[in-house]
Amino acid sequence: MKLFGFGKKKNVEEELVQCDCGGMCKPADIAAKKAAQEAEKAKRSGCCCGNCNAEAMTEAEKAKQGGSAVKVLGSGCAKCNALEAATAEALKELGMSDAIDHVTDFAQIAAYGVMSTPALVVDGKVVSFGKVLKKDEVVKILKKVRG
Repeated sequence: MKLFGFGKKKNVEEELVQCDCGGMCKPADIAAKKAAQEAEKAKRSGCCCGNCNAEAMTEAEKAKQGGSAVKVLGSGCAKCNALEAATAEALKELGMSDAIDHVTDFAQIAAYGVMSTPALVVDGKVVSFGKVLKKDEVVKILKKVRG
């Protein structure tokens, strides 16, 4: 019987399954991660960033109206900084002297209705979100929005 592997103890390893992180993880690890995320979510006030109470959202709406006409919304990561650089180049090429505000406050970003960053706002309108635009793409958008 040992010839066919019967009676031998097998190394019991959990199968790996596709995970939300994009990799292959053990089911027990996935369950633990989800439980931790749920616990963290319960601590927060019911939003993505934990500070979306009525007062913070009112302040964010006010901040939306102020500042410069061109804004980059994002955490300050490499992609957000690349969009800001491309936008600065596009403004320079078009001869526009607008300053660029880089908004990193998640309550203000949420006030624009943006769910994925980086995002570009021109004259109060979200014109792009979720991708890094090249300078030429920003030029086209600015010409379209501003005429």
